[in-house]
Amino acid sequence: MNSTVKGNLMMTVSKTFSGLNQNALRYLLPHWMNAQSGVVLRLGVGSILFFIYSIFTRKKFARPGLKDGLMLVAAGLFFVFGYMWTQLKGLTYTTPISSSIFMSLQPICVFIICLILRTEHATWKKIVGMVIGLGGALVCILTQHGSAVATDPLKGNLFCLAGTVLFSSYLVLEKRFIPRYGSAMVSFLTFGGGAIGAIVSVCFTGWDALVLQQNIFSTPMLVLLFILIFPTFISYLLQDFSLDLLPATVVSLYANLILIVSAVMSYILGQDKFSWWQILAISLMILSVFLVETSENTPTPTSSPRH
Repeated sequence: MNSTVKGNLMMTVSKTFSGLNQNALRYLLPHWMNAQSGVVLRLGVGSILFFIYSIFTRKKFARPGLKDGLMLVAAGLFFVFGYMWTQLKGLTYTTPISSSIFMSLQPICVFIICLILRTEHATWKKIVGMVIGLGGALVCILTQHGSAVATDPLKGNLFCLAGTVLFSSYLVLEKRFIPRYGSAMVSFLTFGGGAIGAIVSVCFTGWDALVLQQNIFSTPMLVLLFILIFPTFISYLLQDFSLDLLPATVVSLYANLILIVSAVMSYILGQDKFSWWQILAISLMILSVFLVETSENTPTPTSSPRH
């Protein structure tokens, strides 16, 4: 199978799990667990699973030195912990669809970061796409009102926006280390660093995870197990594999799939109500991603097409 096709298939599965993750987390927050406890569970279990996986792959890759190892741990402490905490905190106050709309800004954030690092070049399509995407985010921020599900949408949306910036930064940084050390080791160190930050955070905020007191076959516990295995471990693993086959900007485009999956499930589960403003925001995000993606695949006079 062509490596590009393989990378795109893995990202489709990965972000489908991530889209369902939005709805699953919203079901648990804040009644069954608070944001800080949820981050500890995700990063703690994730780091253990990635460590076990790294045992079987460590012979294929070099071991990171002290400098790179500390850099990856620090990246996890700041970017991974920061992203997961702001995501869960945002979902405490807003809806899965709104959270997913901001996650769809990832291609724009990655493009801006790569532009600053001079690993990407600006084109009119990318600039127009970026402006349209930001317009979609503003529509969501300015038009969403409080409800039984979205108790403080403005606060929740701002948390989600911060999470998108942090995750986009993590994508760009992770892309640099995966070819050398492998996805298992990179994810183990970054998740481990994030787990340290999460544990320290809980020491100040307190532990609140009523879900752990439920029967293993109860709905809250099954939802939690789904979150810990599929969106946390398998989704990130597939994303890491894809980063070795696709550019970070292309990988970030799949955040749009999170939006579609989360929107469909939110309406089915009753976690959100239909809104024409949301449809407008989603349409703007899809147009934004289309412009960035077509620009990404258009050759320039000085470079070959990127796939």
